[in-house]
Amino acid sequence: MSTVATQKKKTRIKPPRHSSDMSLDETWRRLSNNIREIFAQNAANLSFEENHRFGYNLVLGKQSEKLYEGVKALIVENLQKMVKEKLIPAFPTGVRSDIISRAKEGEELLKAFRYVWDDHESGLCKLRDILKYLDRVYAPAQRLPVIYDAGVLLFHKHIIEPPIEEHLVDAVLDEVRVERDGFAINQSAVRGCVEVLCLLGEDPRSPSVYIEKLEPPLLNESRKFYEAEGKQKLESSSAPEYLTHVDKRFTEEILRAQRYLISQITPLLQEILEETLLAPHLTAVIYMPNSGMDSMIDTDKIQILTLMYKLFKRVVTGIPLIRKALKESIIRRGGEINLNAEFDAAEEPAGCEGSPKGKGKTKPRATGSQTLQQALKWVQDVLDLKDKFQRIWSEAFNSDRDLETAIAEGFEGFINTNPKAPEFISLFIDENLKKGVKDKTDLEIDIALDKTITVFRYLTDKDVFERYYKGHLAKRLLLGRSVSDDAERQMLGKLKVECGHQFTQKLEGMFNDMKLSSETMEGYRSHLERTTAPSVVISVIVMTSTYWPSTANVPCTLPEVLVKATKSFEKHYLSKHSGRRLTWQPSMGTADVRVQFKSRKHDLTVSTIALVILLLFDDLKEDDFLTYEEIRTATNIPNNELSRNLQSLACAKYKILKKHPPGRDVNQGDSFSFNNDFTSSLQKIKISTVSSKVESTEERKETHDRIDEERKHQTEACIVRVMKDRKHMAHNDLINEVTRQLIPRFQPNPMDIKKRIEGLIEARKFPSQIRENILSDVRIGSRTTTWLEARRAVSICTFA
Repeated sequence: MSTVATQKKKTRIKPPRHSSDMSLDETWRRLSNNIREIFAQNAANLSFEENHRFGYNLVLGKQSEKLYEGVKALIVENLQKMVKEKLIPAFPTGVRSDIISRAKEGEELLKAFRYVWDDHESGLCKLRDILKYLDRVYAPAQRLPVIYDAGVLLFHKHIIEPPIEEHLVDAVLDEVRVERDGFAINQSAVRGCVEVLCLLGEDPRSPSVYIEKLEPPLLNESRKFYEAEGKQKLESSSAPEYLTHVDKRFTEEILRAQRYLISQITPLLQEILEETLLAPHLTAVIYMPNSGMDSMIDTDKIQILTLMYKLFKRVVTGIPLIRKALKESIIRRGGEINLNAEFDAAEEPAGCEGSPKGKGKTKPRATGSQTLQQALKWVQDVLDLKDKFQRIWSEAFNSDRDLETAIAEGFEGFINTNPKAPEFISLFIDENLKKGVKDKTDLEIDIALDKTITVFRYLTDKDVFERYYKGHLAKRLLLGRSVSDDAERQMLGKLKVECGHQFTQKLEGMFNDMKLSSETMEGYRSHLERTTAPSVVISVIVMTSTYWPSTANVPCTLPEVLVKATKSFEKHYLSKHSGRRLTWQPSMGTADVRVQFKSRKHDLTVSTIALVILLLFDDLKEDDFLTYEEIRTATNIPNNELSRNLQSLACAKYKILKKHPPGRDVNQGDSFSFNNDFTSSLQKIKISTVSSKVESTEERKETHDRIDEERKHQTEACIVRVMKDRKHMAHNDLINEVTRQLIPRFQPNPMDIKKRIEGLIEARKFPSQIRENILSDVRIGSRTTTWLEARRAVSICTFA
């Protein structure tokens, strides 16, 4: 059985034929009546199909224009009716003057406006549904808006016009103002009006009514409001209160735009806030007495400082102003620290710790010890200040690199105004690296030294620090006072990282001397075991003169027993090292001696020079004495060194000698005898142990004179190195390059560099006076570098 496939015909919906039962006029009449019913909210009683057919028939009947214009007329009719019934009755009376009452009246107008729009838009939607055929056939052909769009344009034309427009704008502005004053408003009413205004425009391509009519006066009023508020708040509020209020305003404006304005207005309102509340008042806020940035720093108001940074960052001039104020604050605080350090304190009197203040009494602390404590306190205060600003920088200022630079400049500014800063920093390191540091663990000491390196970075005169550090390190090494060799080398490593190998080369040489001296002493002791040892056992540290601090050799005539011991070592050492010369430094040594007193024996640790003095009393009878002049003649010790050591033996806490007459000062007319009646509960006693102290004015002047002389040679050597490399340079370029190379050690003066250049030029004419010092360490092969003439007319230096 077979089936035959039949092709299915395509169905076609044909438009209904025009019914001649109802004329076109009757169709329009009935449709227009139904449209009025739609605007009257009676659409539920109407037939959608019937109304759609009416519109369809009118279009087919060539009545499209009549239908289009008639519908527009009905829309206008309805709008005029809504204006009379809803909007005009809601207009503000204008009788009430207070803003809150006006806002209440404005709220009613906004509600009425939104009601009219909602009613109108609802009617337009229904018209759009029943007149779809008109919109599809007639409107595009005539280039006319569809019925819905035409209705929106008619709403704009007949509703958004004076006086309705002015009342709407005033109502919105009043609502915003009332909310800014802190009162609650009906945000939905404002939002409803704004949404409608954003939809309306003269044509689809033109800006909305909101952009043209509402936003400009809103921004203008906002600017006026915040200008007045900024001045008023600044006069009545503290800096934290003002900043908190400004931040609150930024938050409020963001929420206001989100809730009932439009999001696009947010940056415009924020710009107004920046221009009215921030930019004009930055300086007044940051320098406000008793509450500005200084006060915030004093009271550790990290949250307010964070808020200040966040707000100031919005303004172009904000961060530079914080930077300026931060630097000034650090310099001011640092100046107070410098002032509290009492730089102009009285100089330390000649003597040692524990000098008696009066007859039969002792002074607990000498002036030198007090100034040492002031130096340590200065460094600790600087470290505390650095910690404080470091915390503020990281927590409040978001580790801003510009502000980090300001902090560095501030610390560098006040630290380098203190001429004693290099010495103080070196003393602080010295105290932390000494044996017997109390109340500090190794970790705490390491942290303190790391912080000290941070302060050290701010020093411009690093060569001055090097000289003081070398002196303090020498005392620690020679007296065995270092807390540990590892700690010392770690500190050298930190300095090497900061300043390079050249900076620590001599310091490392001192450690190498200590190691070689230890090996030398082991060999010397082995040598003594094979020969006849002297009666006095000595331990010698051989120091390379170029590594260790240069000190004046104090002349001292050693007793025969010490001369034999020194000759024994010299003979052994020179037999191992030819071409060397040993110079003994008794002022830098110490001695352990056991002394028999009437009651008991005591082990004394004294300086080598004090030992020489004590040995003079070894053969004297109990009542015999020596005059000051006899002691000086027998020992050949200079007056200042002799007075200092006699004072430590006769005037300090432990009186090994008796001074006649008694007193705290040593005079050349005094005489001394051995104090056989000395008693103490201690078996081992240290007499006049050398300790670090702040230099006196004369000592500091001598130190700086030596530093200036070293700088002169360093500058000349740098000039020679540069010209050796460049051969030919402009004068100013040479000065700039020398400055760049010297600045890691000290801040050179361009005028000094110029003088050194001129001095090197003159060295050609006076080689015997200058050339040896200038060019001693600069060689080209086997030929000493020389200077040729300089053509001053074109400011050019030539090097061959």
